[in-house]
Amino acid sequence: MSQRFVLAIIAGFGLATQAHAACVCRCVDGTMRALCSNAVDVQPICPVTVCGMPPAAIAPIKPPRIPLPGTFQCEQRQVQDPVTLQYEWHRVCQ
Repeated sequence: MSQRFVLAIIAGFGLATQAHAACVCRCVDGTMRALCSNAVDVQPICPVTVCGMPPAAIAPIKPPRIPLPGTFQCEQRQVQDPVTLQYEWHRVCQ
């Protein structure tokens, strides 16, 4: 096997693992917590981290929607973008 082929396979596995990550740890309203794309995913233990406080703001008005299966409550929360470190409004379900 060529070295390029082996490197392409390793890179492919790395991208596939990142693409299917169901839970991530993010700062939500100033507190680190796990955000999962599916209610049945196992939440990781997030590291203890100092999160910046989100700016004071009123949540945008969104039309009510039925919570995702396995959740009981969804609301607009400020989630910190890991790249820009700016807080953005997202729908977060529990």
